[in-house]
Amino acid sequence: MQPFHVNYTGDYLTESGGLAVPDLAVDLFEDVPWLQYGFLLDQAPKPGQTDYWDRLYSLEITPPHVAEADGIVIFRPWVKAQAFANGAERLVVIARAGAGCDKIDLAACTANDVAVFNAPDTLTHSTASAAFVFIIALAKRLIQQQRLVPTGRWDQQPLVMGDDLPGKTLGIIGLGATGRELARLLTPFQMRIIAYSPRANPEAARSLGVTLVDRLDDVMQQSDFLSLHCRLESHTRDMIGEREIGLMKPTAYFINVGRGELVDQRALVRALAERRIAGAGLDVFQHEPLPPDDPLVALDNVILTPHWLPSTHQAARLTMEAMSRGLLEVSRGRIPENVVNRDVLERAEFRRKLARFSGNGSTVVN
Repeated sequence: MQPFHVNYTGDYLTESGGLAVPDLAVDLFEDVPWLQYGFLLDQAPKPGQTDYWDRLYSLEITPPHVAEADGIVIFRPWVKAQAFANGAERLVVIARAGAGCDKIDLAACTANDVAVFNAPDTLTHSTASAAFVFIIALAKRLIQQQRLVPTGRWDQQPLVMGDDLPGKTLGIIGLGATGRELARLLTPFQMRIIAYSPRANPEAARSLGVTLVDRLDDVMQQSDFLSLHCRLESHTRDMIGEREIGLMKPTAYFINVGRGELVDQRALVRALAERRIAGAGLDVFQHEPLPPDDPLVALDNVILTPHWLPSTHQAARLTMEAMSRGLLEVSRGRIPENVVNRDVLERAEFRRKLARFSGNGSTVVN
């Protein structure tokens, strides 16, 4: 039996050493004696360490972390090329607890014979429904109506009157899994749904009643609600800038539950502050955590959530189950599902590292 050790990144822990995410699905490791798990304690918050929360999204995997485990489960930290400064003789797999791998240098992982797998589908519904919540709340002007109540000035009700969705145009940028799920959720609302998504399957779009448009400009100009669902890649970084926002209707709303780096945030702030667009619902930001003095916080026509709106109990459990099942496969010398850097699978050194665990038990985990 070959021991297999997994470390979870330290941001899974609270200051007191408890679990910040209460269900890591480690119950799937029961009766698997060769698999042990721990945490990268040097990344965990310490009591009174007030600057930790400012650094939360800039944590990184380091060479000592790479050296001390066979697998690492990533919550928020970066995996940059310098993490492999001393190679990766032991590390065979990195499990990304979510869909996005934009903070992981996949080329460096492949060069060091480390497979990366993710959970591409576990957050699909919860992410799409988060965008759905923003659309409904913005249309009904929910925040403005809430703020009116304690003032006692109910004579101002007409000033916070909202809109219904039938007949409005929803524009989706990125008709992947979450974009398609958003279209499905909004089908009963009789909206016109358009999408800009160069890699979309036209047949899948038609089956959802979605009209594909050829240009980004078209979806920017025509949408009453614009929702971002594309991946963060080199060509999509800052894809929504001053010019693109300038094409939007003054009555349009902007929704982003994807990645903050897709948008020039300063340009978005200016458009919101100057009322060149009606409002926004944002779960992600260019710099996270969003500083308390960021101009977005002072605006009265935005709904802000802390990169957590899609993170429901159900979605978290599904994600962590996917992590545990993938790790169990690797601990038996097998290739997990959803490997992102598939070129690594043909590399001789990766296969050698994986083969170390091929003699571990054959118990099937349901």
